[in-house]
Amino acid sequence: MAIPGFGEIAEQLRRSTVLIQSGGRGAGSGVIWSADGTVVTNAHVVLGRSVNVQLWDGREFEASIRARDSRRDLAQIQIDAAKLPAASAADSSRVRPGELAIAIGNPMGFVGALATGVIHAVGPLQGLGRQSWVQADVRLAPGNSGGPLADAHGRIIGINTMVAGRLALAIPSNSVRDFLSAGPATAWLGITVHPSLIPRSPGKEKTFGLVVLEVEPGSPADLASLLPGDILLGTDGKPFAAVEDLADALQGGNPRILRIEFLRGDYTKIRRVAVQLGGSLPARSPVAA
Repeated sequence: MAIPGFGEIAEQLRRSTVLIQSGGRGAGSGVIWSADGTVVTNAHVVLGRSVNVQLWDGREFEASIRARDSRRDLAQIQIDAAKLPAASAADSSRVRPGELAIAIGNPMGFVGALATGVIHAVGPLQGLGRQSWVQADVRLAPGNSGGPLADAHGRIIGINTMVAGRLALAIPSNSVRDFLSAGPATAWLGITVHPSLIPRSPGKEKTFGLVVLEVEPGSPADLASLLPGDILLGTDGKPFAAVEDLADALQGGNPRILRIEFLRGDYTKIRRVAVQLGGSLPARSPVAA
C-alpha cells in the first residue's frame, strides 16, 4: 500500500539524522532533537572524549556530552549550530503492533540508509530486565545505534539501540523525553562490559560477572587501574545479578567513591578497588557505563 508523501517523510528523517564518531570507534547515529543543536543518541555510541557529528549536508561539528544515562543507554550531546532540521516526537504509549515503522541510520558505512517494517510489540523483553522497548520487525546493522525509529508520519517513536533475534529494539520516545527533562543522571565510569557466568570452583554454581572489554583512557576506571579482562562482581558488598545493577550503582551525579569487587587472573581471589566518580562529565568526551 502506497503512503502519500512517503518520499518527503523519508528525506526529512534523513535530514534529522546525524553521523556520530567517537573515540576511534565505528560510526553510529543520532537524532537532532531541537533546532538549537541538541542531539540524542545511545550512551554506548559516545564513549570517547572527542565526539564528532556530521550533518546531512556534510557539515561537521565537535560535540560536548551534556547528559548520560547508562541504565537507559541514552546520551544528550550538543553542537554549536542553529536552525537545524529537528525531528518531531510522537507519544510512544500510543504505538500499537502492526503499525509501520521507519528506521534511518548509518550502518556499515552507508549514510542515511532507510529500512521499513512493522511494530511487533511495546514493552519489556524477557532477559533484558524491566526496561520497555519498542520492538519492530526492522532490519538494523552496526551503525544504526542511536538513530531514529519513526512512525508512518515521520514522528520519532524510539531510538534504535540493539537487535534481539530478528527484532530491532528502540528506546521509547517517552523515555527519551523523561531523560532530557531529568538532566545528568549517572556518573561516568568509562568502561564497556559484557555479562558472563564465571566458574569460580569445581562443583559449585557459576558466578555472574561483568567482563571488562574496554577501558577509556583517562576515565575513572582507568585512573583506578581497572583493565580489560577484569571481571566485575559487585559494588559495596552487593553482588551483580544483571547488567542493570552496575547502571543502578552509577545513578546520581554527585562526587563519591564507588568500591568495586572484581577478579583478575585468579578466579579464587576477589580484589577490591575504590573508584572516584566525579560530579560532571568530560567537556569533550554491547553495554557501556
